[in-house]
Amino acid sequence: QVQLVESGGGLVQAGGSLRLSCVASGSIFRINAMGWYRQAPGKQRELVAGITSGGNTNYADSVKGRFTISRDNAKNTVYLQMNSLKPEDTAIYYCNVDLVTVFELTRVYWGQGTQVTVSS
Repeated sequence: QVQLVESGGGLVQAGGSLRLSCVASGSIFRINAMGWYRQAPGKQRELVAGITSGGNTNYADSVKGRFTISRDNAKNTVYLQMNSLKPEDTAIYYCNVDLVTVFELTRVYWGQGTQVTVSS
């Protein structure tokens, strides 16, 4: 069994910052890629940022230069530093982890989601 626990969401004014964290725990053998997605009301879930096991990153065009994804492999944790937040960043943010379990099963897991609200 694998669990993902997210934290760090909340309400912030436009121009402010938030830092999201996602910790993976349980029967983990190896973590491959990690990432953050978001889903705004009435919209499809979209990729915000991703990071490979080697540290290569990719970002949605809408967040480039404002958001930074990072990971701490020793802690099985992925972070999303969000600066210069805009009202259009308001969404539920989901952690996504591609990993191999101790039973040698490769699966993708999702966090429960954390709400980010940016007021204008």
